[in-house]
Amino acid sequence: MYGMRAAMRFDRFIDALARVVLSDRAVNQYARGDRWNAIRRANLRLYLERIGEPRMMLVGEAPSHRGGRLTGIPFTSESIMLRHLGPAFRKATPGPKLSTEASATIVWGTIACIEPRPLLWNAFPFHPFERGNPKSNRTPTREELRIGAPFLEQLIGLFPIEIIVAIGNLASHSLTKLGIAHEKVRHPSQGGKKKFVDGMARLSQLTRA
Repeated sequence: MYGMRAAMRFDRFIDALARVVLSDRAVNQYARGDRWNAIRRANLRLYLERIGEPRMMLVGEAPSHRGGRLTGIPFTSESIMLRHLGPAFRKATPGPKLSTEASATIVWGTIACIEPRPLLWNAFPFHPFERGNPKSNRTPTREELRIGAPFLEQLIGLFPIEIIVAIGNLASHSLTKLGIAHEKVRHPSQGGKKKFVDGMARLSQLTRA
């Protein structure tokens, strides 16, 4: 795609992610010093290398405890990662059981027919949880969205993105604060599947123009 120059930019991007220090209500799944996190960093790098030249970018809220928190890739459970991205990607948790995540399943089922495949990211790229319960999810705070903002901007600059789509209100708010023009679709969780699918069907026509 962009050759060695792009590969170096991916390395710098991931290294910056790994160095972020968070509160006791969030986890950095890319932080150094953990062998599972090393796999997650490698998964993310491989994802960025293989995505090609996406024209569309989908921006969600934050990774869930059964999704990107485990894989290192936004909107992917372990099941989705191994099924849709291939065997070069590695499971980063012990044991044979694969995680599943409802929103990830809906998103990948919806984008499967969009070419080129959209790039996936989150307004807060780390996993926020309720204090004392790492296996929970919560809405990112204003400060956490501020932490995520430069990564969102940097990633947009790494690819020839033409259409940015916010999945839900919080992602839309983050993009608006950054002055980034975007479309918005309903988040697929909590009964929003049909509106999400319909919204993506409408927007996918733009990438074919």
